[in-house]
Amino acid sequence: MILNTGNRTDIPAFFSDWFFNRIQEGFVCVRNPYFPHQVTKYILDPQVIDIICFCTKNPKPMLSRLDLIKDYKQFWFVTITPYNQTIEPYVPNKNEIIRSFIELSKKIGSHCIGWRYALSF
Repeated sequence: MILNTGNRTDIPAFFSDWFFNRIQEGFVCVRNPYFPHQVTKYILDPQVIDIICFCTKNPKPMLSRLDLIKDYKQFWFVTITPYNQTIEPYVPNKNEIIRSFIELSKKIGSHCIGWRYALSF
């Protein structure tokens, strides 16, 4: 199973504590946005998860705890845009993001990370 963490929110940037709690508990319950009464429980175990895909504008909040997910295969998309904090008020400055990108690449390997650009408009 592919665990895609970036469809609805930026989990590494804003919900890393929640994510690591779910990993430690070994499961996550996900509500279907189209049928809110439908909730699915997924097992979070390296034997079940083929890869975790992260999509974030700020990987820094997770960098110090990557050892907690070292048994999972991972791929990270880090979005870096030219916009300032007027347009992206909750995104750190680009130099900090680039430093985090480099640190992440050193920790997980350059083959497990990609830079992406997404328009805000």
